[in-house]
Amino acid sequence: MRIYYLTKLYSEYAKGLIERGEFEGMVYQFLSKNKEKTSISHWKEDDYEDFLSWFYQRLHTSIDSYQETGASFDAYINSILRASAREFRVRKITNSVTEYSAWSVQVPDMYVYEEAQVYSHDITENILSKIAIAHKGRKNPKQILTLILKCYYYVSDDFINRVAKYTEIDAKQLREMVDKLRKMRKQRDDNLYNMKERIYCQYYRCIVYEKRLGYIQEGTVAYLKLKRRLIKARQRLDRMRERMMKIRTDATNKEVAEVIGISKGAVDSSLHKLKNRWDMLADKAMLN
Repeated sequence: MRIYYLTKLYSEYAKGLIERGEFEGMVYQFLSKNKEKTSISHWKEDDYEDFLSWFYQRLHTSIDSYQETGASFDAYINSILRASAREFRVRKITNSVTEYSAWSVQVPDMYVYEEAQVYSHDITENILSKIAIAHKGRKNPKQILTLILKCYYYVSDDFINRVAKYTEIDAKQLREMVDKLRKMRKQRDDNLYNMKERIYCQYYRCIVYEKRLGYIQEGTVAYLKLKRRLIKARQRLDRMRERMMKIRTDATNKEVAEVIGISKGAVDSSLHKLKNRWDMLADKAMLN
């Protein structure tokens, strides 16, 4: 299909009668108002407008690449439109698949789910009050403080406000201790956060590959190629999850000791007693 108007415009541009910016604008305006004269006239108006907005950035390069070797400028523009339209369609489908996959994901089907388990405050406080009782029924607030700081990664401000009374220090001081630990372990925590972000990205990549497979005929070269990508993506996701599981989220006993201002041996002893107390409570629960 020949667009003689564009050929005439190019001739005037080549002779220097039309400035470059004006020429590009006139070509764009013609394409915008004469969809029926292009090679993609069957497209819907909305899709065609979106395509032209995306295509305009390529128009500059396309003009520079044109050579008058037999094919008219209108035929050349039509061939560029057809090639660009195919790429635009592929990009649009890919984006739609990605968006669909992101919104349709369900937690039970996730390849990775790293959120901390949530316990009710009443259960947590009940556990703390029981495991921190030393011999003769006396409570040991230092043991509770040690345990809270050890698990600082999962401690929230609300939790601090509720359990501070068991440590015999005010919530403000306890919060300062937790914040100090977080500053000490900032690099490790940042590494863990970045690892989680990479895992989430890899997970969504797997979902996108799976969804795109549904648009490709089985047995074709494209299908087999994409399926191999999916297999490799899943394998990489599994390896990433295994690496993340090995990253510790609890503070070291030495770090806890430094924050409290006691010896590492005292922290070791407190945590050991808490563990023994927990084991005893668990055994009694099983017997009952």
